[in-house]
Amino acid sequence: MENKIDFFAPDNYYNRELSWLLFNQRILEEAEDRDNLLFERLKFLSITASNLDEFFMVRVASLKSMMHAGYKKTDISGMTASEQFSRVSETAHKMVCEQYKVLRESVITELHKEAKVKLITDWEELDKSEQSYLNQYFKENIYPVLTPMAVDSSRPFPLILNKTLNIAALVQRKSDAETNGDTEFAMVQVPSVLPRIIELPVRPCVDRDGIRTERVFILLETVIEKNIDQLFSKYDILNTAAFRIMRDADFSLDEDEAENLLNEIKKQLKKRRKGDAIRLEIDKQADKRLVEILKAELWVDEEDIYYIDGPLDLTFLMKLYSVDGFDAFKDKKYIPRPVPELMNEDDIFTNIRKGDIFLHHPYNSFEPVVEFIKKAAVDPNVLAIKQTLYRVSSTSPIIAALEEAASNGKQVTVLVELKARFDEENNINWAIRLEKAGCHVIYGLLGLKTHSKITLVVRREDDGIRCYVHLGTGNYNDSTAKLYTDCGIMTADSRIGEDATAVFNMLSGYSEPENWNELICAPLWLREWMLMRINREAENASKGLPASITAKMNSLCDREIIAALYNASQKGVKIELIVRGICSLKAGIKGLSENITVRSIVGRYLEHARIFRFENAGEPLYYMGSADWMPRNLDKRVEIVFPVLEEKNKLKVQHILDVQLSDTKKASILMPDGSYRKQNVPKDEAVSSQETFMKEAMLIAEVFEKEQDRTGKRCFIPLESPQRG
Repeated sequence: MENKIDFFAPDNYYNRELSWLLFNQRILEEAEDRDNLLFERLKFLSITASNLDEFFMVRVASLKSMMHAGYKKTDISGMTASEQFSRVSETAHKMVCEQYKVLRESVITELHKEAKVKLITDWEELDKSEQSYLNQYFKENIYPVLTPMAVDSSRPFPLILNKTLNIAALVQRKSDAETNGDTEFAMVQVPSVLPRIIELPVRPCVDRDGIRTERVFILLETVIEKNIDQLFSKYDILNTAAFRIMRDADFSLDEDEAENLLNEIKKQLKKRRKGDAIRLEIDKQADKRLVEILKAELWVDEEDIYYIDGPLDLTFLMKLYSVDGFDAFKDKKYIPRPVPELMNEDDIFTNIRKGDIFLHHPYNSFEPVVEFIKKAAVDPNVLAIKQTLYRVSSTSPIIAALEEAASNGKQVTVLVELKARFDEENNINWAIRLEKAGCHVIYGLLGLKTHSKITLVVRREDDGIRCYVHLGTGNYNDSTAKLYTDCGIMTADSRIGEDATAVFNMLSGYSEPENWNELICAPLWLREWMLMRINREAENASKGLPASITAKMNSLCDREIIAALYNASQKGVKIELIVRGICSLKAGIKGLSENITVRSIVGRYLEHARIFRFENAGEPLYYMGSADWMPRNLDKRVEIVFPVLEEKNKLKVQHILDVQLSDTKKASILMPDGSYRKQNVPKDEAVSSQETFMKEAMLIAEVFEKEQDRTGKRCFIPLESPQRG
């Protein structure tokens, strides 16, 4: 009798926190990769530090909370919170050591050798004239901004704000020095209002190629540390050390008790700056007495301390990346190309009526999405604009267009998600501004985050009222649209228009339609729909019908979905997954998942699109949307997954999947042992999906423009998918 496989057994799953750390490790490998241009490696190293900060503030903080509460329930991999924290702490300490090894042994050395950049981390590396220059700079530009803080019986230990960089000092009164008097603690916060990177006058240098010049940079905290005696003139400075803490930045709202969600979130944001300390980073040269004081005052354990061999907070490398004059060491700037269907004299509504328009960012410009709302704001035939906003840029043209629409008498309804993590304050400000402009603003829904990306424009036309809809996989953020890969559809399909109207009625009121046409919504029935589609492929495979699943997403950690994928694999369904970050599924395991492959692509752009393809017995179905296969997306958020209906757009989506599955340059394959491995392909034969999409977008726009100039007519260029072995 055949043994039945328990697809839900903990041994069949990876822990999500450890899987996320593997994702950050893949980014770190890009910083190590000498095939990447030097300043791009700086950027990747900076991203690993920024990612780790957020990971500690949210995920590690959550583990700590569970531990303190005595929470014993295990995760899908069978680990308790305490076991997870222990493994995460061990892995994170190793990762931080590797970050600084890359910085010291690779990046700083090659900056000097290749880019003639000297990044000074030690005051003694400066010559006398440079030290004099910086001392004067300190006196004129830094000293007036600093606030020294001593700690004694009359002055309690100060509040150390989350993520701030500080300098601790062990001091002793000069009158007590000869009698070995008591030491005291003092500190100063490195002001964030001042540039952290200071450029010195150009330095001449002699090497084997003769005399050359080099650009010299030093960090603000190094200058402060060297001049800290001026802040505590009655004391001898025995030891100084830079330090920084991460605090618990996650917060939960009791929305049943919160009468005013906006005010409640404002209160919680203030608490975030003062949350429990989760991690302490400190210079490894710090005096043990300083460390003990900080441990006691901040209530951190030894395992929460990270002794840093180099400058703290490597996000400063992004500032260095932005310094002018180093374009030769950066990827050539790519300008998003126009969408061929819109390269004509017709207005955007006319073009959408001709057929659904597929958008692929950042290869295609995000401007059509902005233009869609701008045109709607001033078009006298537009009656209403409705939109969900999760994250927008700090100078959003979309917000400006919505304000203008309201001033022009349009009915403007905007759901601004106040609970979008780390964008709460920004979204509060936008919500208030939109309300003042006359928009009807919805502050999210009780107990749910609204993560869907949808815009509805209602327009009066000769043949009646028509709905125009934009649906996307990414945020309405014109800045990140240049950095994240996302997909979208602009459509005038009446079925989708009806569904979009129902979505907004549901968000603003209590109504829900009896039937939906095309859109699949969470938390209503997206989970059931996804499971149904996966199980249908399994049934088809059992019947000998064509059966396969290709899915692209950011994260995969939902146990029920993974178990269904395991079952489909055992029924013979070929499953190809493109998962950027967290993946709790085990791939290539005999008797469990031998028909499943998983790849992660880490490249120039952040992979962000969600695409789902089901073979459907030879009549493939294509869907895109805002939802990952995670419990939070399926059960705790308002999400929309939408179909790709037109054949020409299905071909485009299939092409995206084919190219990404052919990536042999930036894709790492999940191995049966849980590691990720790059493919061993000669450099001249390696395929980068992101580079391929950039080249194709440039070629299509160029050919289209030439053909349009020659004939005055529109043309469409079919894409060739690369061959996959």
